[in-house]
Amino acid sequence: MRLSYRFILLSALISLKAWAQSPALDPDWQESQVATPPTFQVKGLLLLDMPRYVSIKIGVDPTTVSIGPDGVVRYVAVAANSSGTVNAMYEGIRCATGEVKVYARYGMSGQWTMLEDPQWTPLNDNQPSRHALAFARQGACDGRAATATTVDQIIRLLKNPGTAGR
Repeated sequence: MRLSYRFILLSALISLKAWAQSPALDPDWQESQVATPPTFQVKGLLLLDMPRYVSIKIGVDPTTVSIGPDGVVRYVAVAANSSGTVNAMYEGIRCATGEVKVYARYGMSGQWTMLEDPQWTPLNDNQPSRHALAFARQGACDGRAATATTVDQIIRLLKNPGTAGR
């Protein structure tokens, strides 16, 4: 009987150690240096499946998608309305914590404006927009915790809606 208690205790400790080393809970996690926003194209966007009430088309330029050594999926999301106005956001998604960060915005000036002190916000927050949550669910994140394995996998999932969740 005593042996089974030790086994249970040892199993619990091993599980706790593995859980504590999870990237979502890693106190030593550091975000990689973020480069300037990449050049993006409006042609060839992979459109996100957005709720019906969203009147603008929002897509991700597949040439801008990257997965950093920190596990953050970075990309340019492009929003275009029916009159041809284009806005873009350079963002990162940290799947392990369910957060998004907007690094820069591109608007009518035709130039990127870097945010001074970008902060991580929950993906399920309505700000800056629902598109980050849509991108996470449709390809950037594998389930609710892990970053997708490769950029190619993210692009394949975006090109084939409905295959997310593998």
